[in-house]
Amino acid sequence: MRKVLPFLVFLFVLGQLSAQDKLKMIFVGDIMGHGPQIESAAIEANKLYDYSPCFQFIKPLLEQADLAIGNLELTLPGKPPYTGYPTFKSPDELPLALRAAGFDLLVTANNHSNDGGLIGVQNTIKTLEKNGFYQTGTFIDSSHRAALYPLIVYKGNFKLAFLNYTYGTNGIPNHKPSVVNLIDEKAIKADIDAAKAHKPDAIITVVHWGDEYQLAENERQRALAQKMLTWGSTMVIGAHPHVVQPIKNYPLQEAGATRNGLVVYSMGNFISAQTKTYTDIGLMVEIELEKKGSQQSATGNQPAAVSNEQSAMSNPQTMISKVEYIPVYRYIYRPAAGKPVYMTVPVAAFENGEMQAQQPMPEATRAAMKQSADVIRKNLTQHGAIERKVSAKEITVTTEK
Repeated sequence: MRKVLPFLVFLFVLGQLSAQDKLKMIFVGDIMGHGPQIESAAIEANKLYDYSPCFQFIKPLLEQADLAIGNLELTLPGKPPYTGYPTFKSPDELPLALRAAGFDLLVTANNHSNDGGLIGVQNTIKTLEKNGFYQTGTFIDSSHRAALYPLIVYKGNFKLAFLNYTYGTNGIPNHKPSVVNLIDEKAIKADIDAAKAHKPDAIITVVHWGDEYQLAENERQRALAQKMLTWGSTMVIGAHPHVVQPIKNYPLQEAGATRNGLVVYSMGNFISAQTKTYTDIGLMVEIELEKKGSQQSATGNQPAAVSNEQSAMSNPQTMISKVEYIPVYRYIYRPAAGKPVYMTVPVAAFENGEMQAQQPMPEATRAAMKQSADVIRKNLTQHGAIERKVSAKEITVTTEK
């Protein structure tokens, strides 16, 4: 027994160290707040809202991640009136539901950042902080930005730097003293340099860019992505088009070695009330980081977007070990009595009817969902991306008695 005990202790410690050597992140696309969504969540208009049903089938997936990150494309003014397009102002119960669902970090630099004026920018930040989120992209003022940007996040054995920018704010100028990060190449390069000075394991740049409703990235996106990777970003995560665009890998030569930069051009909508083609399909993108030399080195499961060679980062001991996507669908459940419910569901778990007993979905809706999802899958697969199939069992919601 005396010989066995040290061996068991060694295995336990080894397991603990190995667990710290991996970090799983989940990124999702645009979290929108259209008028029908606000109306659907209202228990008492302008007073009380409940968004928790929206994310009930996604929560089990988010809870599997060490960090869950989303693009909050709306403002939180803190008081009514609450409005959808073209000026997005949502009630504070939305971030409460997002936090309960498992989100950890929300980026807020997008074309709707200034929809709520100065109060909208500043109260959005304060409300997210109050609910325990990491947040970046918009700032109370320049001092706030100087103190907290780049955003440095410590998780387990990892140190991460997050950056966030938008192409514009729909012509609405910044309301001083607040700051919204705009795409400016000189500023982005300086910010990446500042991030590198922190010696993080990865630099993650989230960008609001591209052409709306286009299934392929444009040349401007490609050019900017490659610049940001060359300057030192580990990965570039995109939002704004409201539809899914490719996931690609760009090999870069540095000091005689190959560094592979990952670009997710657009994850589409995570939840919205948009009705244009393919705006009801989005992605959850799971990205795993691993410390070089881990006892649990990943094998296989690496799409073309992640080479089997080391994907060097700001910290050369860290690599991207896995990238997979989960297609999600914005389902509008229309019960026999009561208001419609806007919810995000994993396509794979719903498309074959496995969830019918728990969450009914009309056959025609399932067929339309699968048809749209298959178009997105084909677009992603041709660039080497790999889908993670989510089963009904994985997301089954249990009710405690």
